Amino acid sequence: MPTMADVARTAGVSVATVSHVLNGTRPVLPHTRQAVLDAVDELGYTPNTLARSLVTSRTRSIGLAVSAISNPYFTEILQGVEAGALEHGYSLLIADPHDDPEHERKVVHLLHERRVDGMIVAPSADPRELVAYLTRHEVPTVFLDRMVDNPPSGSPQRFDQVCAESTRPMADLVTHLAGLGHRRIGLVAGLPGLSTTAERIAGYRQGLTASGLPYDPHLIVHGDSESAGAERATATLLTLPAPPTALVTANNTMTIGTLRTLRERGLSVPDDLALCCFDDFAWADLFTPQLTAIAQPSRDIGSHAVRLLLDRLADPDRPTRTLRLACAFVHRTSCGCAETGEYGRPASRPQSPQSKGTVS
Repeated sequence: MPTMADVARTAGVSVATVSHVLNGTRPVLPHTRQAVLDAVDELGYTPNTLARSLVTSRTRSIGLAVSAISNPYFTEILQGVEAGALEHGYSLLIADPHDDPEHERKVVHLLHERRVDGMIVAPSADPRELVAYLTRHEVPTVFLDRMVDNPPSGSPQRFDQVCAESTRPMADLVTHLAGLGHRRIGLVAGLPGLSTTAERIAGYRQGLTASGLPYDPHLIVHGDSESAGAERATATLLTLPAPPTALVTANNTMTIGTLRTLRERGLSVPDDLALCCFDDFAWADLFTPQLTAIAQPSRDIGSHAVRLLLDRLADPDRPTRTLRLACAFVHRTSCGCAETGEYGRPASRPQSPQSKGTVS
């Protein structure tokens, strides 16, 4: 098996230069760098990552803890994380916390034992033990999709975060339905405790206020961010003395559960009940009617999470950043509108072409 010394002889450079090229530890002249890469390719040299990690204390690996990996939304986030990691020469170790705080703590502990350089985590509804563990061990971590309350400025451990905007896009769905004449709009909300759930409920209420509609707490039922829960929540809304004439579902898996309940009740969308959903997904336009939805930039969330983590690894003392990415309002026909072709219009505050969200 060829060694680094063999690569150095073939390229006509020192072993130290080969190391700098492969590890990116020092700038190397372009023609010298290319000579090293050509020698690596010619010899079929594979770096010994274990030996390199012993020298650098880095494994060039990232731990990813995301629940419901089978959910298309998180699958696309995973693809964004994987692409970003591979682009920068990092491997990925993946674990599913199952949205359970106890299991979350265990899988993060296991990833930490594997000596990952840092972690990307979609936290559970009760991330207190998770945050305490990461803080205690000073693990470089980026939270994605769901936000946590950062400790006060000056604390020894604070976290970079990236997610999609939730409040304004949800308000857009509600005001759209209200503009179509609906006065009782139900919400199938997510799992209590998640930041996305709280933000989307806030957006729902903002949409009601902007439309001059009263808030009725009976019109919000939690579907717990999963299909079976949404089936129960939708059934509850339909049995109200004055049931809603329109529904908004707060994520894609709950949309499936809601549609299943409506079908079992023999109700037609949008003739009997208008429907809008948070989360677009690949087959949303294959339903009849096609689903009006908020599309989240899921792959961008994943790739930005990698970028934030690599920046943190390069400069542990840099100020923390929270990045919120803009969503798109995908206007189809389940809301009761005829096809208009107005697909993909912004669902939040206008962004400049160079910006995909806001940073704080």
